[in-house]
Amino acid sequence: MDNAVESLAGLSVTDGWASSAPNLQRNLGILSSEEIGLAMMLLREGQKHLFDHWPEPGVDDRRKKGFFDQVAQLNANYPGGLESYIQNARKLLADSKAGKNPYDGFIPSVPTGEFLTFGNDNFMMLEEAGVREARRAAFVLVAGGLGERLGYKGIKLALPSETTTGRCFLQHYIESIIALQEASCSLVQDQHEAEIPLVIMTSDDTHKSTLLLLKSNYYFGMKTTQVKLIKQEKVACLADNDARLALDLNDKYKIQTKPHGHGDVHALLYSSGLLNLWQSAGLKWVLFFQDTNGLLFKAIPASLGVSSTKGYHVNSLAVPRKAKEAMGGITKLTYTDGSEIVNNVEYNQLDPLLRATGHADGDVNCETGFSPFPGNINQLILDLGPYIKELSKTRGAIAEFVNPKYKDSTKTCFKSSTRLECMMQDYPKSLPPSVKVAFTVMDKWLAYAPVKNNLEDASKVPKGNPYHSATSGEMAIYKANCLILRKAGVHIADPVTDIFNGQEVELWPRITWSPKWASTFRDVKRKVGECCSISQRSTTVINGQNIFLDGLSLDGALVVNANDQAEVKVTGCVQNKGWALEHVDYKDISIPEETRMRGFKVCKIEQVEINYADPGKFCFES
Repeated sequence: MDNAVESLAGLSVTDGWASSAPNLQRNLGILSSEEIGLAMMLLREGQKHLFDHWPEPGVDDRRKKGFFDQVAQLNANYPGGLESYIQNARKLLADSKAGKNPYDGFIPSVPTGEFLTFGNDNFMMLEEAGVREARRAAFVLVAGGLGERLGYKGIKLALPSETTTGRCFLQHYIESIIALQEASCSLVQDQHEAEIPLVIMTSDDTHKSTLLLLKSNYYFGMKTTQVKLIKQEKVACLADNDARLALDLNDKYKIQTKPHGHGDVHALLYSSGLLNLWQSAGLKWVLFFQDTNGLLFKAIPASLGVSSTKGYHVNSLAVPRKAKEAMGGITKLTYTDGSEIVNNVEYNQLDPLLRATGHADGDVNCETGFSPFPGNINQLILDLGPYIKELSKTRGAIAEFVNPKYKDSTKTCFKSSTRLECMMQDYPKSLPPSVKVAFTVMDKWLAYAPVKNNLEDASKVPKGNPYHSATSGEMAIYKANCLILRKAGVHIADPVTDIFNGQEVELWPRITWSPKWASTFRDVKRKVGECCSISQRSTTVINGQNIFLDGLSLDGALVVNANDQAEVKVTGCVQNKGWALEHVDYKDISIPEETRMRGFKVCKIEQVEINYADPGKFCFES
């Protein structure tokens, strides 16, 4: 582009390069040299149609200039510029029309990785190793989407992860990072309190709301200097197989745009300069995660421990996956020349790939009852040094794909405009063989309960398959907490089943705790004594660092709040009417969206609430 602009020095507005677009040619006199350079590029790339409707000079001149402002922005936002975007699109669209297999020539096999068993000695050792490393980590939260798919008008980060406390996803994530930060510094006895950075990738849709959520809640206890927001821009839409850019249906001087996908996070981190700052500050790890998985931080310490003890440069957190389940599989791909990559392969591509390479039955379960290809949950742990080295070559550009919706089998017309997309988890595709790429598998109940489907879609999910709704996501948090406490020796009553919004779920005791109470399973074991029991209808809320349960028998609701300098022992028998879950009608618009989408609300009938605001040692015995 710079060369094109420089060549304009002696260019006359009457020169023939614009003759193919006479309406543009008549308007060259109102354009700057930079705008003319952009126009030349667009014509060179077959975009004459963008100017077919342009009127004579003097009519809509400001809107014409505004068009080039947008083109300049689209050009600046994409690695290699808009020219590269159009050329890449043309190739990918041709491959799509031809039905080309993106994995043609690759032989799939099961890669190397770690399979962890929650609560055993190895798991606790890895958790401790991960907590040690946490002070040298940075977290990157990909949060560019609204909650529209969930039937929620706000940003997904503002949704309650569970309604017992109302703690939203962003609060839960930040408090979890702070808890890891404090635990890490305590474990290594660091005199200088580390500050774990948090980067949040937003979009035009979410940026202002995310910033408002942070500011109005005083960053949920995190220092403002620890949190950085980087905004993802959109890319141009494509109208046809020739990669002609699509004009906005409501404004002929604007190009349609859509999100490019969460793979943009790599380019944004590269251009921000943060990676080099982190390296200079002695950080070693970058952890990527997405916006609505309330279980994730239960799995992070052990998975970071795997990365540090095994020396993995790329570690994908995964869960057991049933064959043909609708989630990508971590797969080793060997090309005909012997080169290898380990990467996510989407479920609709994995089965045909296996069948085409000598696996007659395709993706099938093995003796474990699961597919040998673990399920990708889009959390990556990257070694910062090799990551910076790779991005210095690619500038963060990630392998793209296109997914046009054709009107018919001729594949000549689209139902609507499409665009190129990229995925965060496709980062390993470009890595050299020297980079150690692997995975860590943990139980699904511990690590994965995303909230992404609205209630109507969730209610149509075949029985036995995950709903991935606000209802199931909340119930998964209670289940995980109950199973962790069971493993620690607490007698937890079995769940009952109930149906909310057409979804049959297990209803466990509603047990929650603040992240600072326990970052690891060893923390839980240390704070739970013998002979504790919790009935199925019970609710337990633990808010505080040094709260110990010893000989507690609970049948009802118990809320314990304690200052960090207070050490509280809770014992005895607590019985009351408790908190009940009341079914609500999702069609009742008088009820808040975040409640309707779950199908229930919490009715606080009776509880025991104890508060300790002063330092000291206390014992509560009912």
